[in-house]
Amino acid sequence: MQHVPVLLQECLEYLAIKPGGVYLDATCGLGGHTGAIARQLESGLVLACDRDAESLALARANTVDVSSRIRFHQSLFSQLEETLQQEKIPQLDGLLADLGVSRFQLVEGERGFSLMVDGPLDMRMDREGPRGVQGTAADLVNFAGEKELANLIFELGEERRSRQISRAIVRGRPVTTTGQLAKLIESVAPRTGKIHPATRTFMALRMAVNRELEELDALLDALPRLVKPGGRVVFITFHSLEDRKVKHAFQALAKAARAHLLTRHVVKPTDEETFNNAASRSAKLRALELS
Repeated sequence: MQHVPVLLQECLEYLAIKPGGVYLDATCGLGGHTGAIARQLESGLVLACDRDAESLALARANTVDVSSRIRFHQSLFSQLEETLQQEKIPQLDGLLADLGVSRFQLVEGERGFSLMVDGPLDMRMDREGPRGVQGTAADLVNFAGEKELANLIFELGEERRSRQISRAIVRGRPVTTTGQLAKLIESVAPRTGKIHPATRTFMALRMAVNRELEELDALLDALPRLVKPGGRVVFITFHSLEDRKVKHAFQALAKAARAHLLTRHVVKPTDEETFNNAASRSAKLRALELS
């Protein structure tokens, strides 16, 4: 399976690739951005990291032509400093993090992310990760309290009908599949437009199961340790909570004279890109250079 990387030319431009540089793609996915960076290198290296082993396997297949310039690692954001230590790399020339969910994860029903294909209610990006104690989305919807569930759906999914949805889920327990969960949500939040009424709830559960905001905080905190002075950092976000965190972290680094903002405002896909790749429509890019 191939991947269409979002804002690719903009990423390469802001990273300002050096032929002998060392770069890290923190969200390798299926290897779209990773491969493009590697193809601009001569003696340099890309560390391709992702928490999803299945995506990394596909990324390897998609970047065979530049495999000598890539080293793959299954790692969380919070483990990237350890990854650099393992590779004996003091600091990077650049780091890219595309925070969007891979289409591969969304269309594979058995992964439990999809609204369109029924499957087990999993949502773990790393399926070798923990089960039980709310390790999967099924654990979360079946064992969290009604109020806890409502708060989670409201805060992470920004879903205004979170209380009604939480109540319906609790009354419908046990909930074991994505299709069952989607139907419960539709029963209290009927579809009125193109967007499925369960979309925000599914997103909130995915973010909670994978501790996405906590991992993002860890990565943002580590940036000055990961990237050398003069090195570039590029983030692509698709969610307002994530974009807000990136914006504030970048501004704080700039205010402390530890970095220079390369993007005063977010960079968005062109009309042509959104026409050719609808998944890019909500993407926002921010970039900075470490001082």
